[in-house]
Amino acid sequence: MSRRTIVITGATRGLGRALVERFTEAGHAVYGCGRSRAAVSALRPPLGEPHGLASVDVRDERQVRAWAEQVLTAGGPPQLLVNNAALINRTAPLWELGADELGDVLDVNVKGTANLIRHLLPAMIAAGRGVVVNLSSYWGRSCAAGEAPYCASKWAIEGLTGSLAQELPSGLAAVAVNPGVIDTEMLRTCFGPAAGGYIDPQAWSRVAAPFLLGLGPQHNGASLTVPGQ
Repeated sequence: MSRRTIVITGATRGLGRALVERFTEAGHAVYGCGRSRAAVSALRPPLGEPHGLASVDVRDERQVRAWAEQVLTAGGPPQLLVNNAALINRTAPLWELGADELGDVLDVNVKGTANLIRHLLPAMIAAGRGVVVNLSSYWGRSCAAGEAPYCASKWAIEGLTGSLAQELPSGLAAVAVNPGVIDTEMLRTCFGPAAGGYIDPQAWSRVAAPFLLGLGPQHNGASLTVPGQ
């Protein structure tokens, strides 16, 4: 497989970090971002060249625009864009969650995804190729008490991805991917210790990374789930 340029958000922990490791092991050029400057700084040395990491808040369009320009200059249009960055709300009935709590989840999970698409997809279209993967969730296709903002954001990702797929020219694809249930820090906020009964990110990524790399134009508009999940 020839080397690809891959962009992934939420790259410093959980699923994102595990995917970065698998993609770099496979010889691809990976450009990732995370909000924590400390986490980005810690990951840079082991990652090395030609890869790139940056501290970016995907909610901030100006930050995303500036980073996208840097990525396009350094690596060219990505062949794979993985919108992974996400927040989950504290588990509580919707009426007990403040406006800011709802807003933060929607801003990262939905607006952040749109910001990356807005500033990277035109170059992918000009190149005539590329796959946009927007990570969804079981809760983007079902519902759960206490998780209304997160469910709403992932249902929005499903709709956003489906509409985007209809807008793309041939040769490109937009795919909503449910990663499954993985033992991450995010899952532990709602499942508690029971999250330990699920697959860990490293084991998951060994299946997920080749699955994502295998997506192409034929999958445009699909809502898929990582195999085994």
